[in-house]
Amino acid sequence: MTEDQLDQDMARKGRTVSVVIAGTILIWLALNVIGKMVGLPGRFALLFDLAAMAALIWALVNIYQIWRARQADKG
Repeated sequence: MTEDQLDQDMARKGRTVSVVIAGTILIWLALNVIGKMVGLPGRFALLFDLAAMAALIWALVNIYQIWRARQADKG
C-alpha cells in the first residue's frame, strides 16, 4: 500500500470513529429522555447505558489502533 492509501484509510477510520462517538451520545441521550417520558423501568436504562459503553469502548480501541498505526508510520 502506498503512503497516500494508508493516510486515506486512517482518515476514513477516524471519521467512522467520530460518527460512532457522536451518534452514540446523541442516541443515548434521546433514549434516556424518551425512557423517562414513557416510564420505562430502570433495567432498560441500564441496557441503554451498557450499549453506549460498548460502542464507546469499540471507539476507544479503534482510536488506539489509529494512534499505533501513525506511530509505526513515523518510523
